[in-house]
Amino acid sequence: MTEPDDIDGLAAEYVLGTLDAGERAAVAARRQREVALDAAIVSWESRLAALSDVVPPIAPPSGLFSKIEARLHAVSSVGISHAAAVVALTRRLNSWRVAAITASSIAAALLVAFGATQFAPKPKGKNLVAVLQKDAQSPAFLVSVNVDDRVMTVRPVSAKHEAGKSYELWIIHESLGKPKSLGVVDDAAPTRAPTLAAYKPDVLEASTYAVTLEPEGGSPSGDPTGPIVFSGKMIEATGY
Repeated sequence: MTEPDDIDGLAAEYVLGTLDAGERAAVAARRQREVALDAAIVSWESRLAALSDVVPPIAPPSGLFSKIEARLHAVSSVGISHAAAVVALTRRLNSWRVAAITASSIAAALLVAFGATQFAPKPKGKNLVAVLQKDAQSPAFLVSVNVDDRVMTVRPVSAKHEAGKSYELWIIHESLGKPKSLGVVDDAAPTRAPTLAAYKPDVLEASTYAVTLEPEGGSPSGDPTGPIVFSGKMIEATGY
């Protein structure tokens, strides 16, 4: 990969909370002196800032705070200052908080769901959402479906434009036979279309959604002709 790719990947890992404590501290120090790294981190934070909007609140385990106090006391008793212990534990708690939000969404299909509250107009009724990605660090598109209205919105996250090519979205389910096209999606702006009237709610929820790279304008045959570059499964979005 090129250096910009390396920086962008490192920034993504930093924001997603997948680095260990030592690596995270090193990146935090680097961003203070590397403008490009700091900008990449800020960019990823902006892209994924609304993930927590669709992740149910997580109550802290019973007795968590008493355990923290006990650990602080134990650390202080071996000569490490109370302030230093607080800083260390705060960093750990922050890392846990980021990892918990990210893991909850990625494990369910990276829901990572990304700012479903930013879709306009705000949908009513049952809503499904999926992040289409090639791996856990590369969310490319967010697909949001309002089941009652059968309206689909596709929002680009980090998909990169390919000259002379178009991204096309497909719905895949055993009851449908071959993959069915849901249309060409824009890699630079949200795509919103009522294209799902023919599909039952249970099919919409159980299907796999995949993006292929097709000739400009979409598949000329009506079937996928290019490779699947991103895919994901739907989960029900809460908190609307």
